[in-house]
Amino acid sequence: MPKRRDVLALFLILLPWTLLITFWQQLAGCPLIPVPKDNRTGASKANQSGFRLHESCITMNKSITKATQIKYVYQRPPPWSDTLPTLHVITPTYSRPVQKAELTRLTNTLLLIPNLHWLVVEDSVQKTAMVSRLLENTGMNYTHLNVETPKNLKTLKKPRNHSFPRGSMQRNLALSWLREHINQNSSHKGVVYFADDDNTYCLELFEEMRWTRKVSVWPVALVGGLRYESPRINSQGKVIGWKTLFDPQRPFGIDMAGFAVNLQLILSRPQACFKLKGVKSKYQEGSLLQDLVTLSDLEPKAANCTKILVWHTRTERPFLGNEGKKGFRSGTLEV
Repeated sequence: MPKRRDVLALFLILLPWTLLITFWQQLAGCPLIPVPKDNRTGASKANQSGFRLHESCITMNKSITKATQIKYVYQRPPPWSDTLPTLHVITPTYSRPVQKAELTRLTNTLLLIPNLHWLVVEDSVQKTAMVSRLLENTGMNYTHLNVETPKNLKTLKKPRNHSFPRGSMQRNLALSWLREHINQNSSHKGVVYFADDDNTYCLELFEEMRWTRKVSVWPVALVGGLRYESPRINSQGKVIGWKTLFDPQRPFGIDMAGFAVNLQLILSRPQACFKLKGVKSKYQEGSLLQDLVTLSDLEPKAANCTKILVWHTRTERPFLGNEGKKGFRSGTLEV
């Protein structure tokens, strides 16, 4: 029997050689534990499934590469329903650096809403290619219109303090289109909502407004220099006034994003529109609503006006001061 000391000495002599052999095998890509080669006939189930997965990845990659070469068109997820009233969403828009970004954000919201007809009205001499392409690619039901606000009515230096309310002519054109193309005596049920492209909307809002009998109302956040403005509701659930700092005694102290109108009411009152002369921007909403309803007719939504479902966010105006410096131009990409 060899002594324990001799065995230990032999082990210490052989250990470096064992480690050296292991290192060279790993360097050469040879595993220490032999693995039988896959002969495609007696391969293990694990190896077979691994091979199929590899093939699947290759096929998938080919499909992905092919998909990127075709034009991508959105498909509206919710199906059209004959039992739901149609939401006619009117959006005035004008050319600016963030226009496409804001319209894209609004598109991604509206795509999730069933029975929606989007009326987009450009403040321009003619329909622009950018907006035309964007609308075509959505796959939505839309109507593309345009009317230019006269230049003498535009105030370019101070857009937030202009006397002429931006978007009024465009909204009126959309109302005229609805009156011309939808018969008042038809059974068509619908609701009209004015959704500016610089707001953020909760999907719940659109489902609440869908069943408006006359005019429904709710709070709007981040507007009027406040966290939110809202209708005042009494214990009987009726609108009795307005939570706002700017002239709270207005008959309708409400933001454009804070109400929706039953389509039949719009069709039955052809004189109702946004007044263009003698009405300042903060009074535009009231200039339409006063021809449609009284305060007692308003229907509070959003859990009796206790929930915020729309935000007047406004995309931050981008800094483009480096455009043109040292002859630099961003190129021809559509932004």
